[in-house]
Amino acid sequence: MELLEGTVRPYAWGSRTHIPALLGEPVPSPHPQAELWFGAHVDDPSRLPGGRTLLHAITEDPEGAFGADGAEHWGGRLPFLLKVLAAEEPLSLQTHPSAEQAVAGFAREEAAGVPRTASDRNYRDALPKPEILCALEEFHALAGFRDARVTLRLMRALDVPGLRHHTELLAAQPDPDGLRAVFTTWITLPQRAVDQLVPELLDACIALLRGGAGEFDREVRTLLDLGERYPGDAGVLAALLLNRVVLAEGECLFQPAGSPHAYLSGCGVELMANSDNVLRAGLTPKHVDVPELLRILDFRCGPPMLIRPEVDGPRAVFHAPSEYFRLVRLDLPDGGSADVGLDGPRIAVVVRGEIELEGAGGTLTVGQGRAVWLPSADRSVDVAAVGGPALVFVAGDGRHGR
Repeated sequence: MELLEGTVRPYAWGSRTHIPALLGEPVPSPHPQAELWFGAHVDDPSRLPGGRTLLHAITEDPEGAFGADGAEHWGGRLPFLLKVLAAEEPLSLQTHPSAEQAVAGFAREEAAGVPRTASDRNYRDALPKPEILCALEEFHALAGFRDARVTLRLMRALDVPGLRHHTELLAAQPDPDGLRAVFTTWITLPQRAVDQLVPELLDACIALLRGGAGEFDREVRTLLDLGERYPGDAGVLAALLLNRVVLAEGECLFQPAGSPHAYLSGCGVELMANSDNVLRAGLTPKHVDVPELLRILDFRCGPPMLIRPEVDGPRAVFHAPSEYFRLVRLDLPDGGSADVGLDGPRIAVVVRGEIELEGAGGTLTVGQGRAVWLPSADRSVDVAAVGGPALVFVAGDGRHGR
């Protein structure tokens, strides 16, 4: 096991306080700090002692990193990427492809000669990108299509003149097919129509709030916020159709293939497949490939997919339906200890307190905001909180667990 240095990604939507505080740096930071990466992503691999990158270490000894079976299965590529995500402003509305869609889309764009760095490239690799987010505080998001009958109540309560036809379209078919029809209509509208409808929607939101929005208070306030941030963006209309989610600390949200989502605000630990495949649907100035988006979106509707952990003392294991990753949360009292509970390649990050890890190769002390690389060769590792309580997240591949 070795200490692992993360990399900060300074996207504009990031917080100036969460990640600097985690790292023990001055708060607020002069620039937004959106994500803290721990992994072997080719764009920003984490560093080990001596200046080596984790990517380089895995390439040098894939069997030591993964075990013989894992090295063959993963082809020398760490299957997951672990992040601390801190959002001060909403991220783009997006979705990710399934494994089959990623393979086909990547092959199609390769054959067409689209440069992998092109701004209009959809598939930068042949991998899916499911993801899970465990909240470190109250966390807000849009995730998946809301039950069509509930959305119909919201649209009728707003009663936007320019959307009455779409309301009746959904009323005639309050199911995934009706949602597909409404979403497709909105995402393909001419810009002049969007420029007219979004202000109408915002006016209706204000009127509903003045009269008391009731069960839809949070949804209406979110639409107002998005409309002010992204005027003339069809993603504001699309947000009408999505679940408005509030996670409490420790709750975990899974984003399967095809699920539209946008993180709005808050800080959490995010674990995903090590892929760059993103199809955007709005709330962004970046490229939106409407035909490809409609090809991969999943219009099944209902509550968002929360992952309930398997709890054993201080250990909570989140079994996401993906072979690419598994997440363990260790909430340790002062002096408390637990086994990490995973085999295979793992990364542990300390988000509160200080820990001591003990394995066959010795002991290692890791402070808040720091991480450690645990290759498959370090099979059994104990984690103990020292000097106070500690909160630790351990990421591993979804094929291994104990």
